[in-house]
Amino acid sequence: MNATAPAGATGRRTLRAGLIGLGAMGRNHARVLRELDGVQLVAAVDPGGDRSGAARGVPVLHTVAELIAMGVDYAVVACPTAHHEEVGLELAANGVCALIEKPLAHSVAAAQRLVDAFEARGLVAGVGHIERFNPALLSLRARLETGELGEVFQVVTRRQGPFPHRIADVGVVKDLATHDIDLTAWVTGQEYTSVAARTVSKSGRPHEDMVAVVGELADGTVVSHLVNWLSPLKERFAAVTGSHGCFIADTLTADLTFYANGALTTEWEALRAFRGVAEGDMVRYAIPKREPLLVEHERFRDAVEGKPGEIVTLRQGLRTVEVSAAVLESAEQRSTVAVRPSEGTPDRARIPEEPQPA
Repeated sequence: MNATAPAGATGRRTLRAGLIGLGAMGRNHARVLRELDGVQLVAAVDPGGDRSGAARGVPVLHTVAELIAMGVDYAVVACPTAHHEEVGLELAANGVCALIEKPLAHSVAAAQRLVDAFEARGLVAGVGHIERFNPALLSLRARLETGELGEVFQVVTRRQGPFPHRIADVGVVKDLATHDIDLTAWVTGQEYTSVAARTVSKSGRPHEDMVAVVGELADGTVVSHLVNWLSPLKERFAAVTGSHGCFIADTLTADLTFYANGALTTEWEALRAFRGVAEGDMVRYAIPKREPLLVEHERFRDAVEGKPGEIVTLRQGLRTVEVSAAVLESAEQRSTVAVRPSEGTPDRARIPEEPQPA
């Protein structure tokens, strides 16, 4: 950590930050870091150089070691997922805090090694699950916490769109479905206990480009996720249904809508025995809409400064990697996979499916 950085105009000490990776996501991180109050972007690392001009005058280095030698308080890791472990371990070994893009690592074992390395040094480290900072989901979570939806029955997400040529080292489960896995556990406050999945690979790449997942949370809530890179329609949809109605979050527009269960009486005697739901009022909430990536960076900056605030911890990122691994295992084995609570040693056992009638 660089303890001698000068104070900024606000009187706070200016943190020295580095950026590793200048790809599609790295360019966005560079933009935010350049404008972030209390932070100075001192250098970026990318062996391929700054092809898009995102660094804008900031030195572009070839190795992480060069960045560490410049003296940084923290680094944002936005390189390909396959390199997260190597880069993160080097940062931890040199006492540098890190915000690592999701997914935390390419495997459960690699994610666990990152958790262990940063925790052993007492360093602040987080994972870039940006959906947690989406205004619609922040509002949804707060409303669920206060009981506005009553008992939660189901969470449904759809995340689909055209193939992103920026992704080469992982499939749609680790790149996109990790968003839905993390946001579902986060908004409900419940862990996954089982998943059953099917994947499709149609783009000619070695990884899957479509997945359908059905799962269950610890409180019995049913979840389903449809994620793909095969649709011309770009959609980011999350619906949470409960005893009082249904919340719909569109994270592309950051809109949150509530569909209430109606309170209509039933005059038809034959239907009175069924106490179902009726169409009620619909409300679209007016909520402040700040850029999620900026909020994510503000929260992490504050955490590095020792201020209270919520970031996505490495252990939470590890849990998401565990569930995504269970999804891929389920698809490969064509069986339901049970996921044990995160407090214990991660372990999964296949549950054979019911035999299908001939």
